Amino acid sequence: MKQNNPQPVIVRPPADEVDDRYRAQGNRPPGKSVKQQRLHGVRRNIAHRPLWDGMLKSVVVSLPIRLIAVDIDGTLLNPQFQISPTDLAALQRAKAQGVEVILVTGRRHTFAMPIARQLGFDLQLISSNGAVTRSMQGETFHRDLLPAPVCRKLCTAMTEFRGNTVITFDQENKGAIVLEHMNELNASIQKWLEKNSEFIEFVIPIEDSLTKDPVQAMFCGPIERMHRALETLSASGLRNETTVLRTEYLARDLSLIDVLNKDCSKGHALERWAKFRGISREQVMAIGDNHNDVEMLAFAGVAFIMGNAVEELRSNGWRVTLPNDQNGVAAAVEQALNF
Repeated sequence: MKQNNPQPVIVRPPADEVDDRYRAQGNRPPGKSVKQQRLHGVRRNIAHRPLWDGMLKSVVVSLPIRLIAVDIDGTLLNPQFQISPTDLAALQRAKAQGVEVILVTGRRHTFAMPIARQLGFDLQLISSNGAVTRSMQGETFHRDLLPAPVCRKLCTAMTEFRGNTVITFDQENKGAIVLEHMNELNASIQKWLEKNSEFIEFVIPIEDSLTKDPVQAMFCGPIERMHRALETLSASGLRNETTVLRTEYLARDLSLIDVLNKDCSKGHALERWAKFRGISREQVMAIGDNHNDVEMLAFAGVAFIMGNAVEELRSNGWRVTLPNDQNGVAAAVEQALNF
C-alpha cells in the first residue's frame, strides 16, 4: 500500500478516571502537544516501523523505555500456550540493552514461574492480577490480600454461584486453592484444575477455609453465566470493598471474574514497582490483551494491545500490535525500542 506521509501517532493512555488519579498525584497527564513537551526540555524520539497489512505506524516516545510489562496468557503465550522464539529473542534483546522486563499476570505466582524460567533471565512477577509482587527467588516485594471478613460476605452474596467459586491463598502446598466441588468447574477449566491438582483442597462450606486472608476469590464459567454473576456481584454492595476484574476468552466460552482487595489491580502493582525502581510512567511500556489489563495499560506511558485483544480494548486509543500467533510481543518491543 502506498503511504501518504503518515503522521506520527502519540501513544497515551485515555483521559479517564485512572489518569485523573495521576493528575491528583501531581504527575503531568499525557495530553500535552509535542510542542508543549519540547518546551519542557524533553527530546522526542520518533520511530517509524511497519506493523502489518502494509500500514506504516509510528510511536512517539518521550523518554527511553526502561521497563516493559508483559501479560502472559493471550499476549506472551501463543494459542499453543508457548512463547515463540521471536518473542523470546525480542525480550532477551531488550534485557541485554538494560531494559527491565516484568511479567504481569492473573496467574498465581507458582503457576507463572514455568513461563518466567523460559525467558532465561531474572525478573519480578506481578501475579494474581496485582495482588502479589515477588521475585523468581521467592522474595516478596508486596502483597495486597483480600480481607477474610469481606470474602465471607462475598461467598454469602454469591451463593447461587458456589459451584463456580475458587478461593486462593498465598501458599505453595495443598490448600492454596480451595473449592467445594469440581462439578461445574470441570467443564470450564479442567486443564487448569489438573495442572494444579496438588494444591487443591475441598472445603464445604467454602467459608470454613477463611481462617486467614486469601489472595482473592474467583468465579469461573461460561460467559453468559458469568455475566449473571457480575450482575449479582454488582447488587451485593461489595463493589466499594473490592476490585472486580474480568477476563474473557470468547473462543473457549470462558469467563473469569477475579475479586480482589479494594484498589488492587495490575496497574496499581505496576505503578508501585515502577516508583520503587525510580522509573517514570513515561518510561513504562505495557502489552496486554484482556479486560484485566486495562489498569496496567492506562498507567503505562506506552501501551500496546495485541491484535487478538478483546474488542472493548480497541476503543481506548492504544496501539495495536500483531496477534499472539504472529509474534505480537516482538513487533511491539522492536517498534518501541527502535531495534
